[in-house]
Order: sequence, then structure tokens, then C-alpha cells
Amino acid sequence: MTTTTTTTTTASEILLHSTTFISEIVAQPHLRHSLYSTLRLKIPTSYQTTHKPLNLAAESLENAISTTNPSIQSSSLRLAKKILLSHPQNPFSSFLLSLIHHLCNQPIDASLCLLRLYSLDPSLARSEISPVLFEDLFLVHLLPALQWHNEQKSSILKSLSMKLGYDSDEIAVVVRGTKSLSKMSGNQASGLKELERNYLEVLDENCRVFANYFKDVLEASDDQNAFISPPLVVIETVKDGDVLDHNYEDEQMKSDQLGKQNGRYNPIWAEREKSIEFYTGTSKSKYPPFYPQRVSLRTAKIQNSGKLTTSTDFNSDSEVESWLDENLANYTSSESDAETEPQNTIMAMFEPRQSRNHKLKQPIFAESSRSPEHIMADTDNPPGSVKHTPPKDFVCPITSNVFDDPVTLETGQTYERKAIQEWIDRGNSTCPITRQKLHSIQLPKTNYVLKRLIGSWQEQNPGSLSCQYENPQLESELKSKTTIPSTSPNSVISQATIDGTITELRLAITNLCMSEILKESEMAVLQIERFWQEANMELDIQTMLSKPPVINGFVEILFNSVDTRVLEATVFLLSELGSGDKSVIQTLTRVESDVECIVALFKKGLLEAVVLLYILRPSTVTLVEMDMMESLLAVIKQEEEDLHQMCLKPKAASVLLLGQIIRNSEESIASSVASTIFSSKVFDSIIGSLEAELTEERIAAVGILLRCMQEDGKCRNTIADKAELAPVMESFLGASDGERFEIVCFLSELVKLKSRTFNEQVLHIIKDEGTFSTLHTLLVYLQTANQEQCPVVAGLLLQLDLLGEPRKMSIYREEAIDTLIACLRNSEFPAAQIAAAETIKSLQGRFTASGKSLTRAILLKHAGIGKSYTNLTRMEQNINNSGEIEDNSEEERAVVHWERKMAFVLVSHDFGLLFEALAEGLGSRYAELFSACFESATWLIYMLTLLPDTGILGAARSCLLKRLISILRSAKDMEDRVLSLLALNSFMRDPEGLHAITPHMKDIMKGLRELRKSCPLAFEMLKILSEGHDTTTDFWNHKELVQVDSSGNGEVMSIVCFRDRIFSGHSDGTIKVWTGRGSILHLVQEVREHTKAVTSLAVLQSGDKLYSGSLDKTARVWSIGNESMHCVQVHDMKDQIQNLAVSNSMLCFIPQGAGIKVHSWNGGTKLLYSNKYVKCMALVQGKVYCGCHDNSIQEIDLATGTLGNIQSGYRKLLGKVHSVHALQVHNGLVYSASSALDGAIVKIWSASNYGIVGSLSTTQEVRTMAVSSELVYLGCKGGIVEIWDQKKQTKIETLQTGTSGKVKSMDLDENEEILVIGTSDGRIQAWGLS
Repeated sequence: MTTTTTTTTTASEILLHSTTFISEIVAQPHLRHSLYSTLRLKIPTSYQTTHKPLNLAAESLENAISTTNPSIQSSSLRLAKKILLSHPQNPFSSFLLSLIHHLCNQPIDASLCLLRLYSLDPSLARSEISPVLFEDLFLVHLLPALQWHNEQKSSILKSLSMKLGYDSDEIAVVVRGTKSLSKMSGNQASGLKELERNYLEVLDENCRVFANYFKDVLEASDDQNAFISPPLVVIETVKDGDVLDHNYEDEQMKSDQLGKQNGRYNPIWAEREKSIEFYTGTSKSKYPPFYPQRVSLRTAKIQNSGKLTTSTDFNSDSEVESWLDENLANYTSSESDAETEPQNTIMAMFEPRQSRNHKLKQPIFAESSRSPEHIMADTDNPPGSVKHTPPKDFVCPITSNVFDDPVTLETGQTYERKAIQEWIDRGNSTCPITRQKLHSIQLPKTNYVLKRLIGSWQEQNPGSLSCQYENPQLESELKSKTTIPSTSPNSVISQATIDGTITELRLAITNLCMSEILKESEMAVLQIERFWQEANMELDIQTMLSKPPVINGFVEILFNSVDTRVLEATVFLLSELGSGDKSVIQTLTRVESDVECIVALFKKGLLEAVVLLYILRPSTVTLVEMDMMESLLAVIKQEEEDLHQMCLKPKAASVLLLGQIIRNSEESIASSVASTIFSSKVFDSIIGSLEAELTEERIAAVGILLRCMQEDGKCRNTIADKAELAPVMESFLGASDGERFEIVCFLSELVKLKSRTFNEQVLHIIKDEGTFSTLHTLLVYLQTANQEQCPVVAGLLLQLDLLGEPRKMSIYREEAIDTLIACLRNSEFPAAQIAAAETIKSLQGRFTASGKSLTRAILLKHAGIGKSYTNLTRMEQNINNSGEIEDNSEEERAVVHWERKMAFVLVSHDFGLLFEALAEGLGSRYAELFSACFESATWLIYMLTLLPDTGILGAARSCLLKRLISILRSAKDMEDRVLSLLALNSFMRDPEGLHAITPHMKDIMKGLRELRKSCPLAFEMLKILSEGHDTTTDFWNHKELVQVDSSGNGEVMSIVCFRDRIFSGHSDGTIKVWTGRGSILHLVQEVREHTKAVTSLAVLQSGDKLYSGSLDKTARVWSIGNESMHCVQVHDMKDQIQNLAVSNSMLCFIPQGAGIKVHSWNGGTKLLYSNKYVKCMALVQGKVYCGCHDNSIQEIDLATGTLGNIQSGYRKLLGKVHSVHALQVHNGLVYSASSALDGAIVKIWSASNYGIVGSLSTTQEVRTMAVSSELVYLGCKGGIVEIWDQKKQTKIETLQTGTSGKVKSMDLDENEEILVIGTSDGRIQAWGLS
């Protein structure tokens, strides 16, 4: 049936209410995201394909709300609107469109879309999406339907009352709900259910009708003469087709007046028209009890006068029940109460706007917006009365009544004197609330200041609730009957169940708080737990249990009980209460020992206590001091079914606490925690938390795993293999800005895997998983992220985009590279610059198993120095049995393909703009930034030689050439110099590049000469640059560095260079140690332990010992590892030493007579080649090469004793000896210097086949020789040193020593840059390549 309504609604009212609601949604992101989730769940499974476009529209809308850029906002809104209009209508799309129209300043369209929700899904719209809008717009029209519902329910309840024998004229008494429910027939129960079902259908249908009505009103708003009549209210038929016919207009007028005061509705004021008065009997104690105590249960008896007295004592619940059964027939439940309660439900919806909005914002476990005191005050105030609830500070925490004689204890807590005195008389010596021990049980004087304040307040509020109840049991009984009206008609049945158990609950609370028998208190805890579970968290029970005395009772159980089941129940209850009421947390944290007790129980094995600890929200410092790591890991290891079901899963609480410790602790602590997690058996379980239902747990797990990867990179392989990333991506939208960045860092670290193919699989999962577009989401986030966060976001976005075709244009790619360049050039944010450079370097895509970038090692390998790469891979245990690096051809192809794609998009962006940014980074004073930019630039320049020529190499050269030459010239790190050579070599391959480096040729050549020995690339470049030149004098210039006169010690018989020192042996037996500083040789040390001339000096490669041979027939071993040199061994050779050579196991020397003597360090000496007189020799790889007086050259294998003839000797001609004066072996060639019998003074022989391979036709008499990688130095008579090109065998330069003495000795430093010579007139000179 239908009925008319007299209420009309204007377009301005509709716009006002709808715009207000939408504005609140736009202003509250957490509420908005919550509504998104609700609407997503309502999409039918058959329409799951619409999820992705709807989520994309939601992302675009969020971007428009969060951005401050008008153009971005406009484009995002257009995109979202276009997506929504191209798909069928549903509640989610209508809701999103309403927000879009609101942001576009189209209020009518926004309201129409919002009203469409009530047409598509009225139940969802009024109960979960916009209950406030339902109350403001719809409810005023639906009062006839609500009145019909109340009459039908009253009719059913009246039949039940008649069955029980109630008299409707008398006052109701609250009895157990189970008593009345047990008397209800099946037909009556099903009737109530059927009524509720019909009622919901009525509401749905009327929502659709009035939504269309409001739509018509809005569409006709431009026509001032148009009038839209309200539609009829639809009323369902209920019994066999009968129609209820009432004058609903009159009833509506009555209901409109009901509960109205000062122009607003109040359901509480309209609750009762009669008050119940109480008075008490006598008390047996010295003072009336002001707090719950273990006494016999006193029950209420109704008198005809309407007053409730306490006269009968009962010893058990069974006596209470029998008494109720006997007296139930004499009393009745007033129908007015039954009728008023649904009316209260209606009127509750007309609360002030502010309070309703507050309810909308509350989370599930938010505490009640009305305190118990307010509830009690309102329920006791009949209509028309004006009573005020006393301030909280005026009320005793024990009696819950206004103070009459307040006393303040030393703990700062104030109590009623009689109440605290009775507490002390019972043997207690602690403060009831803080439980701190009282130093004196003598009560202080009355707090007159507080008493005067209370008196003043009572004078100003004569109608205040100042009466004090002498019997706390009746007071508790009154509080227990106080209920908050429910908006659901089903609350009648559920409320009856709660009321039925309230007496038992009250008795259990009394036992918990006051019983001195531990067993009774423990049983009380278990009873309370059962009541809680059955009551399903009704607000009444929450309020009763959240009082400080009750909480303290629970804490006493934690301190004293040893029963595991009781302790679990206690922790469960405290956790449930604390999650819904902040005052519980305040009570628990007021005393440090309480928290310490909970921690101790947790560490002893009560794992459920971790939930309570998390709810208490301890600081990170406190968590670290608690040292709960082992217990937290134990909870995570535990199977969930083995733990108590709580408001929060213990595992989730543990993960959240671990996440807090890692996120907020010092670096060392976080590092230690991460190492412990990875080494324990909980790692897989934490990976499983990425799929947790609780978003906070997923994000905490992300933070933990991120830290683990940073601490031990090898774990990323386990994470990538086992982690489900879709839930992580789903968490991104609702996360805070810091949490979003943590997720991006986690994903960025995750794709630093050694396997390129596995890396790309993970990237595909990140890109494709989830219900929204990852690329679009990251792009939106990138546009609003902080400067320091942008490089990491851009790097991940670029990698995801590059999974497609790199040659196609992409807004994601362009935005990512632009961001990296902008961050790299922004010197105001050095951290962002470094992050951008490191990101670019890592984009090469090669990593070790622990996630370290291989960019530098690979580049050095390209330059011919594979030691760094080999060491890294060897450390990662990726070598096979033969010691060679494993080569997976398929994996290598994937790496090369990725590297080419990435390099192509980076260098092609804006014609090499990235090189300009990298060049600026090379000028930075931050070492990290310089290093990352240098390696990135070298990599990209090297890749340009492998990519198609697009002219970008010239752009890179113009930006970076001078920087690279500067690094080659001045860098202290040899690897940096090699990398600069690699980049310069790329420029040299281009004719224009070769021309561009010509002005810098001297610097380049110097660098090449310095590196040619250690770097094959330098050697190759040196050959290339030397080719085509007629003379090499431009490339090999020597300059005298220093000269000293040491003639006081005689001839310089021998000289050797080692590291930064020069050792010289003199004819008077002196050994001198020199160091070069600037243009001066400084004498560091001088020793004279040899008695005759020091003929030869030698240093092994190990570098810690110097060997000297002398004509005094001894060989000495000197320690040179420290700053000073000292003799450690003396070997008596029994013969003069003309020349010596040493190895690790032996010493070879030329004696005064024929042959060569070999002396073992163990003490044995033997004579070899006794038929020849040896003039000079060299010891190389176990073979001795001898130059003899007869001009022959022999090779002796010391291991086998075999003799090889390189050059045959000559007989004396006219009595003249033609000796071999100098002999050197270098790179498989034997260099000998003797007389020019056949026109060649210096000959070059192959050490392998003894064939002659070349000669140096000098005219000088050579007495000593030194050979480098490219040059041959000949020391001659007359103080001349000739320098010859080893390859071309042409003379390059002649050095004049400025003396007529012979060059007796010479040596090169390890870099072959400095030549040191000693002469027969005691001079020492040093020459350097200039």
C-alpha cells in the first residue's frame, strides 16, 4: 500500500546536503579509500572485468585530488570521466562520477550521480556509503514506513507479553533475555524475522522512489514555476494480503513532536515517561560499601508504589531464577517502553549534524563518542528536566558518585574518604588505581579546594545528578540497564540476550576486583571472557570492563596467576578492550611495572601477549630495551591455529613490531635485527606476510624484507622466488607517502637479481599484477613525490616501460628520464643527485648474486683488466671447477639485449641531454656523485660504439672530453684512469674524435705510458697513436729530475729502485737508501756492514727483503719492510761476489774464478759451468743466462742441469778479449751487449729457439743495460745513455750525464717512468719521461 507525505524538498536543500557530503569525502583520503574498498567488494563476480578500468579511473581521480598543478588535475579528471562513461553504470562508477563532477564545479551533476547510488543499490547507499545523506534527505519522508514497522513489532511483542501474563499498566523489570525468549513460539520468532525482511524491502523501494523524486526536483530547478509533488510512501502488505490502514498523517505529526526539544530531536529524552526510584536497606559493614565486593546477590522487588526495594537475599543464581519465576506473573512489561525504543531508533537519526559526521569518520574500534556518565545522565532525565552530568574530576573513581568528602593521596589520586578508608581497612596498602605502595595509611585532610569547587558547581546546577547511591550494587545495576538505542530493529532480541547475562557478568567483575581468593578471580576472568564472546562486543560490556578498577583487576591476574588458560583469557580481554577504548591503554601504561609484567609473560612463552604489547604502542626505544627479538620470532614461527583468536593476529602484531624496530632504530640495531631475521627460520613466514589481509602487516613486511635485502643481498633471490607481489601492489594506493616510497624501494631492490631473465620475469609481474595500472600509478606518484624519492621511482618506472618496444615513444619513459636528468642537475639536493646517478648506473642491468652493480667491473673487463670482475664473481661463488667464469650463453644474450635497449633510450633522449647532466656531476665535490656519474658516462660512451651511429657520440665528446682527460691526468685511482681511457678510446674510433683529442695528445700519451704495463688497452692505444709517425721523439722525451754527488763513497757499483725508494751500493762497502721528493734525492739511511765494495743489489717481487753481494765474500739479507733497513742474515760465500741474482729458494753469483756458484738458502753451494769465465748473468724462471768473457752466451736450466748455447764464443784476437758486458732478459727476449765484431753492439735473441730477432747498431761501448716494455736503455762509457725504440729498433734519444765517467749501473722504477743511473765517479742521476 502507499500513503501520502506532506514534506517537500527543494533543490537547494538537496544540493546543500549532497555537496556537504561529497566535500567531506574529498577532504578525507582515508575515508575515501575505505569507501572505494567497500564499493569494489560489491561488484558482482560476473563483472570482475570492470575492475581494472574502475581502478584506473579511481587512480586518475586521486591524482587530480592530490596534485596542485591545474593542467594535471584537468587532464586526470577528463581521463577518469572518459573511462567511467565508456562502461556500464554501477554504484562504484556513480560514486566516482559524483566526485569528478564536484571537482569540476558541477554540483547538480554531482548530486544526480550520488542519488543514482540510491537507485542502483539503496541498501548499500544508506547503510555503508552515505548514511548521513539518507538521514538528511530521505528519512524525513519515510516516517510513515517507520511507524508502520513499529506498530507491527509492537503487535508481535504484545502477544508475547499476554502469553507471559504481563500487565501493561505496570512498570517493566529487566529479566534474563533467555527467560522471555524461551516462552516465544516458533511462529512469533519467524514473524519478527519476516517483519524485518519486509521492512528492509520497504526502505529499499522508497529509496528508489525518492531518489527519482529528488532527481526530478534538481532537473526542474531552472524552472521557477515548476513544482514537483512528493511521491507516495510505499507500505508493504504483511498478513495474507491484508493492508494496514492507519491515518499516517496524524501519526507522522505525533512522531514529529515526539522527543523534540529546542527544535531538535533527542531519542534519549523521549525514552521514558516514568522514573524509577531506589532506596536501600541497611549495611552490615562499618561503612557502606562504595565499590564492588563479594556479597550475596541482592535482587530488586517491585512495589505497587513504583519504588524498588532490596529486601531479599539469595545465595545462588538458581534462587534468583525461582524467585523471578514466582513473581513474574504479578508484573508486566509496559508497552510504552516497547513502542518508545523503535521511536528512539528513528529519532536517533536526527542527532545534530556534527555528531553524525563524527560517527562516519570513526574506525571499527574507535571509542564511544559518549562517555558512560553522559549515558547514565541522559537515561535518568525525563522529558522537560534539565540535569547536568558532573565533571569527571568531581566524581570518585571508586563510587562513581560526586565527592562528598574528597581526600587526595600521595599518588595524586583523589577518592571519597569513606570508600578509600574501607579499602585500607580491608588490609590494602596501595593506591587502588596506580597500585603504588602508600608510605602511610593515615588519610590526609579533606581537599577543601575541590570540595568548594564542587559546591559552587552544584549551586550553579541545582538539577545536577548529585545523588549518591549508598549501595554500589544497585548503582551498578542501574548502569548495567543503561543502553544506547540501536538503529537496527534486530537490537530488541540481541539486547534481551545481553540484559539476561548482565547480572552474572556483574558478579564476575565483583569477584575479579575484590576477591582475595586467586582461584575465584581466575574463574571470574574465564566467565568474563565467555560473556564477551557471546555478547559480540556490545558497548554496554565494553563500558563496564573498561573502568580502571576492572583493568587493574585483570593486571593483578597477570601478576599472580600461573594458569596458562587464565593468562591467555586475560590478555585476550585486555587486547579487545584496548583496541576499542584508549582509556584502557592509558590505564595500562600509567604504571611501568604493568607493561614490564606483560613483557615478562610474553618472553616466558605467552605469545598472545604480543597483541596487547602492540596495542599499547610502545616507543621504538622501549621495544629495543625490552629485548623481545627471540619471542617475536617465536610468534612468527608458530602456526596460527595454535594461537588464540584475537582482534589482531599475533603474527601480524609481531611483524608490525619488528617493522617498527627496523624502521625507527639506529643503523646498527636495524642491521642486527635484519641479520637475525635472515639467519632464522622465519624468513619465509615474513615473506608470507606480503599476502596478509591487514594492509599494515603487508607494509611492515615490505620494510623488513627491504632491510634484509640491504643487509644481505643474497636473500632477494628467495624473496623474488616466493613472494606474491599482487597484494603489495594493492597496498600501494592506500598507503602513506612514506610507505609508498618504501614499497617502491622494495620493488627496486627486488629486481637487482643476477639472472637477467628472472629479473624481467619479476618486472613483468610488477607491471601486470594487481587491479590497477602499475605504470600509471607510478607516474602519478612520480609527479607528486619528494625530490629525494623521485630517482628511485623514475628508475623503476623506466625499467617497467622498457619491457615493451624501446623505439616507440612512451610518456612513462620520457617522464622517467626527464626526472632523472632534473634530479641529477639539481645541486640544491645532493642526496637526490647521488640517487639519480646511482640509479642510472644500475640500469645497465648486471648485478652480483648479492645485488651489487657490476657496471664498474664489466667496464674494467672491457679495458682488459678483468681482475675486479673475477674477484667479484669469485666472491659470489660463481666459478666452476676449472676456475673459469661460467658462461651461460642464453643469459648473456638476455643481458646484452637489455643493456643495448637501456643505453639506446638513455642516450637518445633529447639528443644526448643526459651527457650534459653527467658532465656537471663530474664537477661535483661529492665523491659518491662523481664516481656514479663517471661510471655511468663511461658505460654510455662505450655503448655508443656498439649502437647505430646517430651523431650522439659527438654530443657526448663535446660535453665530456676535457673531463675525461683531466681524470686520466690527475686521478689517483688507477682504475679511474683506465675507465677514462676506455671512454677516450671510444672517441678515438671516430675520425672527428681523433682530431679533437690531438691538442691533448701529450697528456694522453703520458697516461698511456704510465698504464701500458698494467692495462692492455693502454698498450694498444699507444701503438695506434704511435703508428704513422716518422719520429717518436714527440712521444718519448726524458728530462733530468735530480742528480747527487756521492763520490765520497767511491763508485756506484750497483743500484736498484723499489717503490718510492732507491738503494745504491758503493765501492767502499756502503749501502745508501734514498727517497725522491720534488727535484731532490733525500738520503734516508746509510749502512756500512760490508767491508769491501758492494758489487750487486737485488730485490724480490715480495718486496720485503733486499739482497747484497760484496767482494768481502759475503751475501747479506736486509729487511726493508719497515722505514729503516737492517741486516737479518749473513751468508759466507767463501768467494768474492762479482754479481748476484736471487730467487725464493737460492742465490746465484759470479765468483772470482770460473763458472757460476748456486747457493741454497738451506746452506749448500755447488759450482756450475766451470769451464767458462762469466762476465754477467740473469736469473729468470729457474734458468740462468750467462754472458761470458769469450763472447759466448749460455742458458743453464737449474732444475735439470742442461746447457743451451745461444751464442758461440770467439778466440782472442791479437790478445784482445771481447766480453759480453751486459745481459738482460725481458718478455722472452735476451738482450746482450758486447764488442762490435760483426757490426752490432747489442743483439736481441729469442729465449725459446735461440734465434736472433734484431740488433741495435750503436757506436758506443755499452757497460750496463735496462729494458722496459717499449724502450731499451744503454749505459755507455763517457757518461752517455742511449734510448732505443724496442719495436722499431731505432735510437730515440741520447742522454748526457755531464760526466766523463762510465755508467756502471742503472734501473727502472716499477712504472717504467723513471730511470736511475750510477756512474764510476760516484754520481747518481734520475731521469723521467716528460
